[in-house]
Amino acid sequence: MLAGKHIVVGISGGIAAYKTPLLIRLLTKAGAEVKVTTTRNALQFVTDLTLQTVSGNKVYSDVFAPTNDHSTEHISLPDWADLMIVAPATANSIGKMANGIADDALSTTFLAMTCPVLIAPAMNDKMYAHPALQHNLETLAGFPHVTVLPCAEGPLACGTTGTGRMLEPEDIFAAADLMMTEQTLTRRRVLITAGPTQERIDPVRFISNYSSGKMGIALAEEAAKRGAEVTLILGPTALRPHVLPNLRVVDVTSALEMHDAAVRLFPESNVAILCAAVADFRVAKPETEKIKRAGKGSMTLELVENPDIAATLGERKRANQTLVGFALETSDEEENALRKLESKHLDMIMLNSLRTTDGLFGSDTNVVTVYNKDGEKIEWPKMTKQDVARNILDLLR
Repeated sequence: MLAGKHIVVGISGGIAAYKTPLLIRLLTKAGAEVKVTTTRNALQFVTDLTLQTVSGNKVYSDVFAPTNDHSTEHISLPDWADLMIVAPATANSIGKMANGIADDALSTTFLAMTCPVLIAPAMNDKMYAHPALQHNLETLAGFPHVTVLPCAEGPLACGTTGTGRMLEPEDIFAAADLMMTEQTLTRRRVLITAGPTQERIDPVRFISNYSSGKMGIALAEEAAKRGAEVTLILGPTALRPHVLPNLRVVDVTSALEMHDAAVRLFPESNVAILCAAVADFRVAKPETEKIKRAGKGSMTLELVENPDIAATLGERKRANQTLVGFALETSDEEENALRKLESKHLDMIMLNSLRTTDGLFGSDTNVVTVYNKDGEKIEWPKMTKQDVARNILDLLR
């Protein structure tokens, strides 16, 4: 968690520096105190006044500036900091940091840092692919207190498209949150299903539901922040989890694909949380060509049952595995949830009800009642899905 943490944000001279004020805003909104250090070139892309305004503190950009709070600012900042983030980190700054060169405010501050450091590279794709740069990144990643984030692929400032973009501020924030979160799930492998499934009718139509995947993605991100190796089996949704080094996504479309992925990955998992809204039925014989209306007046689809992922995994669950399910009910909620808990050999089930207007599909909040195999019932009030995810994972300690 970042609340109350002291964070130094370092900025070097790349065009991606224009995004860094948003990162600082995210950090301060989370309750962190932020101080900024820059190279002189960084101030060609973002102003001292902007950085001072969003951080609430003076900017350290000149080793010998008479306005510095301390005569050795590059030492006082590391003494103060719980975390340092360098975003963007240009090829030049990366070379300095990797080789112990300290000739400006940013590089001298980095060299004195003993707390965790998070580095977000940003540059042209050809520069990023250069062996010298890759060697310097490997050197930095070898330092025990340094984590190097990958670059993203996409349009670059030079007009080309390739790998070299700095990760978005939200992804850098998530990585920082990970580094500051208590690692309660280290050496645990967590499997999570999320989102809807789509069952094909013909090449242009499908049967699906309203699931957004928000709850499952929140669970995956929180488990990763706590140190687990997370695999997220994600149905077709526009949402994506933040980029985290210990979170991988397996994209699927249909219930059969999700079932097969879950069965394949479950044996290597310590915990499985089945949060996806999986279609109970699929079309028996999807058409290979678009179905024409042609004045038919009506159409009948033959549906067949999809395999029950929770029941399948419940039958295969070992004594050292934990299986958590979700149930969305519209009537006899508790009775149906308890029946699923027992019949599918779950350890816990999270009950959602459509009787409440809170926590509907696509909402940022949820209202959950927890039942476990020992007969315990826990009712949580309305809260964000991120808080629900934290509460669920607290039960798995």
